[in-house]
Amino acid sequence: MRLAKENLRWGYGKIEGELLKLGYKVSLTTIRNVLDRNGFVPAPVRYGSIGWKTMMNHYKEQLLACDFFTIETIFLRTVYVLVFIEIGSRRVHLAGISSHPDGRWVAQQARQMVWQIEEYETKFRCLIRDNDSKYTEAFDNVFESQQTHIIPTPIQAPNANSYMERWIRSVRQECFDHILIINEAHLRRVLNEYLAYYNARRPHQGLEQQSPIPRPEPVRTGRVNYHHQRWWLEIMHLEGAMVLT
Repeated sequence: MRLAKENLRWGYGKIEGELLKLGYKVSLTTIRNVLDRNGFVPAPVRYGSIGWKTMMNHYKEQLLACDFFTIETIFLRTVYVLVFIEIGSRRVHLAGISSHPDGRWVAQQARQMVWQIEEYETKFRCLIRDNDSKYTEAFDNVFESQQTHIIPTPIQAPNANSYMERWIRSVRQECFDHILIINEAHLRRVLNEYLAYYNARRPHQGLEQQSPIPRPEPVRTGRVNYHHQRWWLEIMHLEGAMVLT
């Protein structure tokens, strides 16, 4: 079962040969029956049905994704935010903020993003984006010039860009649901603060509770300062007394 799951092209005969190399003599009929009972289809169908999730997990270190989301200011002005996420590390980059993201502006943000990731050892081979009209031909050309293939998602299929969509949900729930944005400058400061926390300090379940930028090991040595504890207990005592009165 493990051989069939990890090698989608292997048929019954190939699995029989590999098991024989390990010292197990199993007939083709037995292999077929075992795989059939556990829901494994024959190799041609199994290989042809490789899913988007399998591809994302296998090539995640080489994938980059981007998306726009909007924020309404207290003056009812719509501001557009362009962000990129590294699928492998989950690290998020703020590309730009604008009230009028035209084609020239979007292409310029692409150039700046390319300059930034050029310093990385990892080379991103694919960029996942949706079919928004703001992604012009100039935007695609910037990444294609770096041998990065553009992968447009299918129409009305947000799950195809699930990592980016999930991050947008997180930033809304953890940040923008609790604060009112005044203008673009205020939005930029808030986003930079949140990204500093998200990339370097926020535990991530998909990374075994590590951050996109790995945190250093915590220091477990040193003297405990009990004065702060007594001060806090005194404050709590005073607050309790005020409630009682």
